[in-house]
Amino acid sequence: MRRILLKSKIHRGRVTEANLHYEGSVTIDAALMEAADIAPYEQVQIYDITRGSRLTTYAIPGPNGSGEICINGAAAHLVQPGDLVIICSYAEYEAAELKHHQPRIVHVDARNRVAERPEQPPATAPRTARPPEMHAQTRPCAPG
Repeated sequence: MRRILLKSKIHRGRVTEANLHYEGSVTIDAALMEAADIAPYEQVQIYDITRGSRLTTYAIPGPNGSGEICINGAAAHLVQPGDLVIICSYAEYEAAELKHHQPRIVHVDARNRVAERPEQPPATAPRTARPPEMHAQTRPCAPG
């Protein structure tokens, strides 16, 4: 059985432009696309941290080193310049590949330049927005 797993992501990029009148896609600095192993016209998911919106589109390369992350076309209604986003690509993997799979995570600075690109995810628990003392007070969601 094949499974769809995270292949790579650009974490906490900042939207530089929202261009409603372009045909569609997301324009991403070519250096970021290369760092995240995202091919031109590859499908990507975009998760807007600021607004909570999610969308699917395809990536096209922008000028190398520009820091550009421009949401184009109808999706421009869902974001604003300055929003923080996560851009993810996914791929199908065979069962034998799962044990050794490590997604490529690209962290960026405030100007959308590669800040860090660990070859594997951190071994620690994911960070959350809640202070540690609140974790003990939370309950799992009740089954539906």
